[in-house]
Amino acid sequence: MRSLDDILEEYDFLEGDERYRLLIELGRELDEMPAALKTDATLVRGCSASVWVYPTEDTDKLHFLADSNAAITKGIVALVIAAVQDRPAREVAEMDVTAALDPFDLKSQLSSNRTQGVPNMIALVKEHAARLAAA
Repeated sequence: MRSLDDILEEYDFLEGDERYRLLIELGRELDEMPAALKTDATLVRGCSASVWVYPTEDTDKLHFLADSNAAITKGIVALVIAAVQDRPAREVAEMDVTAALDPFDLKSQLSSNRTQGVPNMIALVKEHAARLAAA
């Protein structure tokens, strides 16, 4: 997975529909999430599309599998995952993920339906990181 800085560099260069295409491409680059993991327990609440996030077990660094049934939403999921993927749990627990995503200005680029679940996804990721960091 590309770093958030690399994605932002490309995103800043693009406009309009090209940004949507980049988000769709990012979604396609996510690690495959097996259908068996797409359950009510891994479903992120508050998203207009179905979004699933599953933390894999790793004590050193966080790693998530994620998916969505909507292409652009899956790209937004990929942005959130790119911000935290393979980072130490303590770092993510203390990180302002929302601020890390602010340069993408998603609220003005996308409809509120597409971004309404982002805070819930961030909260889920940070709660998992905090549990691991405390252990």
